[in-house]
Amino acid sequence: MTANINFKLSQTIQLLRLATVGSVDDGKSTLIGRLLVDTKGAFEDQLLSVTRKKGAASEAEVDLAMLTDGLSAEREQGITIDVAYRYFATPKRKFIMADCPGHEQYTRNMVTGASTANAAIILIDARNGVMPQTKRHTHILSLLGTPHLVVAINKMDMVDYDQSIFEKIRADITAYCAKQGIKDLICIPISALHGDMVVTRGDSMSWYKDRTLLETLESIEVTDHIERLPFRFAVQYINRPQTEELPDFRGYCGRINSGIVRTGDTVTLLPSGKTSRIKEIVTFDGTPDEAFAPQSVTLTLVDDIDISRGDMIVHSDSTPEIRKEIEALVCWIGDEPLVARKKYIIKQTTNSVRAVAMDIVYRTDIHTLNQDNADELGVNEIGRVRFKLAQPIYCDAYADNRATGSFIIIDTFTNITIGAGMICG
Repeated sequence: MTANINFKLSQTIQLLRLATVGSVDDGKSTLIGRLLVDTKGAFEDQLLSVTRKKGAASEAEVDLAMLTDGLSAEREQGITIDVAYRYFATPKRKFIMADCPGHEQYTRNMVTGASTANAAIILIDARNGVMPQTKRHTHILSLLGTPHLVVAINKMDMVDYDQSIFEKIRADITAYCAKQGIKDLICIPISALHGDMVVTRGDSMSWYKDRTLLETLESIEVTDHIERLPFRFAVQYINRPQTEELPDFRGYCGRINSGIVRTGDTVTLLPSGKTSRIKEIVTFDGTPDEAFAPQSVTLTLVDDIDISRGDMIVHSDSTPEIRKEIEALVCWIGDEPLVARKKYIIKQTTNSVRAVAMDIVYRTDIHTLNQDNADELGVNEIGRVRFKLAQPIYCDAYADNRATGSFIIIDTFTNITIGAGMICG
């Protein structure tokens, strides 16, 4: 037996990046284990390693959560600590799924796992309903601009598959999402442990007529087309081999943050503001006429211009904003609180600048979504903060471009990441 599904994947099958989030013990790891098993995405040795005896010697069951909880501490405590990525596929779609931790202590890990997702599954335990951490994760997904949210109301088997409980939870989470302007929301009752409404429908919830969870994930439209956005290329490294074959080669290496670049394009170099044209696009496979996000490439210019790490190359007709002050929505993950007048380092694309938190505009109450006055942001709190920068950055509003509208906040003494920010328009 192999982990390969018994069909040949087409080269044109779309990839969907998923994140599973929710409160602790809502069943995220079990759900992913169920998807892996029922889509034949788990290897035989993996299944054997997480199979435990049950009753008679001939009886056994797969511990689904163990398929994703890989750290020894996770297996000992029965919780997810780090983000675990799992891959599976169906005839219609390929999936990369991030199993994000639910415990409040590991909210920082959840932000990391959800930051690149095209869609998210929000798990809710049918016995407990909408918990504070469910609200925190949902609000973070809203700030991140995650296009599609699927609420899987899990453990329906433990409430006798009661439709009224499902409807009550659906009403609660829908009302909470409506306050944030979230419109693309789908609620599905499931039992990850028994497989009801996950891959197959099962016989226990005939009152639910819509698609199963997997059918829903297969039908979601992937709309994150970063190649359609304005061209942004943050320089990471200057390549000067100075060999006999390439004595004068000067290439600017990095990843295309967004957009498409073609040979001959007129570009502007930031911060100098000088213009030039793309002479050549160099990749491992050769020198194509064009490249697009998120490819990593080396660009050469027709002019010899001084460019350093942290500079940005953009199309001359669609330049980003240049700011020395920014307001941003910040998710604070540091043990020490964010306070006004304190110095931090902001890293945006490949550019790092020193900054001062001028003031906290407001702190968001995750329960009511009210914007409260605050003197500080504590661990796992979210608020809007105004920063003054020592040098300007070249950015877009996060709502317009995730790549150039986001940044991380670094402690100046420990060099530890202590916050994540999304630039406001």
